[in-house]
Amino acid sequence: MVKIRLKRMGTNKRPFYRIVVVDSREKRDGKFIEQVGIYHPLETPDKQLRFDAEKVKKWFLNGAQPSDIVRKLLNKKSFRFDRILLSKKEN
Repeated sequence: MVKIRLKRMGTNKRPFYRIVVVDSREKRDGKFIEQVGIYHPLETPDKQLRFDAEKVKKWFLNGAQPSDIVRKLLNKKSFRFDRILLSKKEN
């Protein structure tokens, strides 16, 4: 199963995270298929989250399951995880 989840980067006490598409059997910080965004919790709120909506949409429609944290983060930026609505926007 393919998941969309966070990969921890940075140093001690100064983390940032990559939003990656990964096989669910891989380690948290293991190899990934594709990077789709960045989450930097120590930045100002307008700079904390950056992601490519088209890549996330493509992987979601192909069956990738977002983790709970990734789902909450992307919902903050008004990204809807609804297969029916996303597929209608393509047509």
